[in-house]
Amino acid sequence: MNYKKQDKVRIGCASGFWGDTTTAAKQLVEKGNLGYLVFDFLSEVTMSILAKAKIKNPNHGFTVDFVQQLNPLWQEIKTQNIKVIANAGGINLKSCKKFIQNELINQNIDLKVATVLGDDLTDQKDKLEKLAIKEWETGKPLPESCLSMNAYLGYLGIYQALSEGADIVITGRCVDSALVLGPLAYEFKWSTDDYDLLASGSLAGHIIECGAQCTGGNFTDWEKIQGFDDIGFPIIEAKSNGEFIVTKPPKTGGLVSFGTISEQLLYEIGNPNNYFLPDVVCDFTNVIIREISKNKVLVKGAKGISPTDSYKVSATYLDGFKAGATLVIGGRKAQKKADIIAKAILSKVRRIFIENGMNDFQDTNLSIIGTDSIYGLRKSDKHSKEVVMRLMVKHYEEKALRIFSKEIAQAVTGMTAGVINYMGGRPTVSPSIHLFSFLIPKNFIKIEVEINQSKSEVKMPTLPKFSKKEDVNLNGYDNNDFSHLKTKVDLEKLAYARSGDKGDHVNIGIIARKSSYFPYIRDALKVEVVSKYFEHFLKGEVQRWDVPGVYGLNFLLKNALGGGGMASLNLDPQGKGYAQMLLEMPIPIPELIYNDL
Repeated sequence: MNYKKQDKVRIGCASGFWGDTTTAAKQLVEKGNLGYLVFDFLSEVTMSILAKAKIKNPNHGFTVDFVQQLNPLWQEIKTQNIKVIANAGGINLKSCKKFIQNELINQNIDLKVATVLGDDLTDQKDKLEKLAIKEWETGKPLPESCLSMNAYLGYLGIYQALSEGADIVITGRCVDSALVLGPLAYEFKWSTDDYDLLASGSLAGHIIECGAQCTGGNFTDWEKIQGFDDIGFPIIEAKSNGEFIVTKPPKTGGLVSFGTISEQLLYEIGNPNNYFLPDVVCDFTNVIIREISKNKVLVKGAKGISPTDSYKVSATYLDGFKAGATLVIGGRKAQKKADIIAKAILSKVRRIFIENGMNDFQDTNLSIIGTDSIYGLRKSDKHSKEVVMRLMVKHYEEKALRIFSKEIAQAVTGMTAGVINYMGGRPTVSPSIHLFSFLIPKNFIKIEVEINQSKSEVKMPTLPKFSKKEDVNLNGYDNNDFSHLKTKVDLEKLAYARSGDKGDHVNIGIIARKSSYFPYIRDALKVEVVSKYFEHFLKGEVQRWDVPGVYGLNFLLKNALGGGGMASLNLDPQGKGYAQMLLEMPIPIPELIYNDL
């Protein structure tokens, strides 16, 4: 093939989740000098919401705001020859494509729209049952009825769509990083067995997939960030050898630095030595992140091995119902008032359940906001005179929660003094959506690209036998004895940190601010110590991995989110605050380092 490889490819990401700002696309189109504009909308929670939307209206089930925010930009996108890639199709790619094409016709703009099909397995449940599907961690059988069921596809469908001349590529569920890997592999003509390059392209996608989260959003040193009101969305400038620079549009807020990028490196990846994707298994343990100029960071060093012969599939199903009551309570002993009110409500409703022959709640969760409730037994003893009582409940029967909803109101006039706001009125009863994840053979799924009315099947590569890499373990550090150290500082003085969810698990990434700090961080953050620190949430084990490239640690706290996502009653169902709590842990350090802080 006489294809001349490009020197570099610029890709900007305008969305990190469904509901992200509507201004990023305009910013990137006008200031980004892009070759590609990508949008990441989907999560397990999003898929269940879209599934319910499609049940109500067969024309829904995709992210409508994607179409809305691009409508004013299509002419400029055409003029600049920017290609658009988005997983906006959700579970209704047909309708999403139709909406886009209608708008293009209205504006008399000629752009070719492709869809990548094959991820939606909802209608194939009968076939899947023959495979004796089990949940990959619990071993539970496939639920009788699922709201959604989608495989995480890789980059090959996007690659083929671009090869067939698509200007706009719409996918359903695929791994987030594939939105970037697809155009990189297409532009540089990477082979399906160029595993190091595929790992590098996947890392580029991973870094920018959460939008402004790598340009100063959710950053440990948030007080150093200026311009949150016009934060720059991320751009990668990639080379054919897999190296890439992360930056943002000029004259925008935010920050691109070693800290912002290294936090995103470890965000929600689990084992950094074996990060499983459908196209490659990535090793990010020795990735190098280096600031080369203001708001420009070089990233290189990702490695890869052949993928497995399976796709991950995420299904969602209805598991009862949930409701939540929120009261603002003021005055002296506000915390005690909130506790008494919550217990009284639960006691009364349970009595009504018994009288009506109904079962007890599946679960309840009380958070008294304003009293450090997420800290468990480590919360402070301060006495706030203004708190919010958040009482969440779950039950298999919807009518049971309607009883709960009606009985909340009595607290306003018939319980303690000081109920000053009945926020939101009576609680709304909503479905409790649970996640069910499993693996299926790749040959079970037929991936197709559709352009106009024509479909073409995506040919999958023949894979070698999978062999998992051994985890990195810096055993040389285990012989240190720091028991003599008496001086302590909060972890935040020594490290960056970020946390997020992986289903019902919490991922916490820790990166030393200086390499000299790492031995003390590693010694202090032993698995048993972190387990004890989060014991008020934790129901499973804690895993820890070394990440020597950035002098980091990555933790996975299993079963620490109360079911996670839409199933959780917790105040922090996606684990976003866990890193903030860990940053408060006192770490023993030498006097020499303390004096240098």
